[in-house]
Amino acid sequence: MKTRVLMVCLGNICRSPLAEGILKSKVDPNKVFVDSAGTGSWHIGSEPDRRSIATAKRYGLDITDQRGRQFSEDDFEDFDHIFAMDNSNFRDIMSMAKTDEDRQKVHLILEEIFPSENVDVPDPYHGGEQGFENVYQMLDEACEEIARKLNNGTL
Repeated sequence: MKTRVLMVCLGNICRSPLAEGILKSKVDPNKVFVDSAGTGSWHIGSEPDRRSIATAKRYGLDITDQRGRQFSEDDFEDFDHIFAMDNSNFRDIMSMAKTDEDRQKVHLILEEIFPSENVDVPDPYHGGEQGFENVYQMLDEACEEIARKLNNGTL
């Protein structure tokens, strides 16, 4: 049975699509399913932000097939691990959790590289290209650690 991982940000067009694409590139698709969602509903059905697409492309990743969707309570049932991009998304997801089992699935993604520091992945939406590059580098490092843990069975 595949391990199922969900990446969550606010709109599901900037950070979580990058995180989805990066993690997909680091794991065996026969063993790990990766998806993304947003806590907000503004971009349901939209492709990722053009700047996320361009940043991913610079690293050989194609995320153009992704489409925005909103996080739902069903995701607690459907996913083994849920990674929030920032503390606001984390709180929004946790507010929908019904059980301790649900809550134990939810983590801040940068906790993987900055344990117990509550570091946010900054939202690059209102910034320039460098913001997307910075986000990519953070997510790449965090996803490398997630992939390592998935591969050795510690996640």
